[in-house]
Amino acid sequence: MDGDRSRIDPDAEAERQTASLAGLAVTLALVAACLFLIQRLAASSRIEDCLMAQRSDCNRLVAVTPGTVNRLAFSR
Repeated sequence: MDGDRSRIDPDAEAERQTASLAGLAVTLALVAACLFLIQRLAASSRIEDCLMAQRSDCNRLVAVTPGTVNRLAFSR
């Protein structure tokens, strides 16, 4: 067993660790992007549901959801 470990190339080991860390970074970035997208879609869905129900108090939803105020205000 100890003989197998002595044959591992240190450069190959460093490359493997670098590739593993890069894969972890990409995975974390994708998770963060998905969470952001889910949050935005949920906010948009709440506003759309309110408007489809023809409620008159949908402004409170627009004021609560960040980033959608300008988009909805100028789309009318």
